[in-house]
Formats: sequence, structure tokens, C-alpha cells
Amino acid sequence: MTQHDDGTRLLDMLEYAEEAIEIAKGLDRADLDRDRKLNLALVRLAEIVGEAAARVSPAGRERLPGIPWAQMVGMRNRLVHGYDVVDFDVLWNVIRIDLPPLVAQLREALGEGG
Repeated sequence: MTQHDDGTRLLDMLEYAEEAIEIAKGLDRADLDRDRKLNLALVRLAEIVGEAAARVSPAGRERLPGIPWAQMVGMRNRLVHGYDVVDFDVLWNVIRIDLPPLVAQLREALGEGG
């Protein structure tokens, strides 16, 4: 298995978070209940963001203390292990409220600017 560095993990977090935001653009919370494909896509994208966060080294996490590492990993764990009790209100808020500032932080950390 290939080892990835923290930069690769941060880039994965950025790309999947941006994709989740883009997919949700123009939609509302009720769409999660109506559209199973949307529901599955957003859950999976949030899982991947959390999984990539879990794989960032402790030193990498220390360099970026403003990122809510524990919450992202915890969200991933809830989505994967509690797949049958996902709170879609929480998921929607994560996508719409929490991910945009995370994207900005990741862009800055990766030297991509705003």
C-alpha cells in the first residue's frame, strides 16, 4: 500500500469537501429526504473527508490547530458505524455551514489562497 503524505490527505479533504458543497448548491435540506442518490453521495463525501482527516499525522494536525480534527473524524465514524441512524439535519449543516470555512482553511494551508 502506498503511503501518502499530509499534503495529499489535505488535498483529498479539500477536493471531497468542495464536491459535497457543489453537489448541495441550490438544494435544500428536504432534498436529502427526497433524493436517495443525493443522500448517498453526500454521506459518502463526508465519510471521505473524515477518513482523510483521520490519516493526517499528529504533527500535521498540530500545524493546523484551527481545523476541527476530532469532530471530522467523529462524524466519519458516526456515518460509517451508525449508518442506520444518520441525522440528516446534522449532515446538511455540516455540508452547508461547516465545510465552506474548512475549504478556506485547507486552501490556505495548501497555498491555494481563497
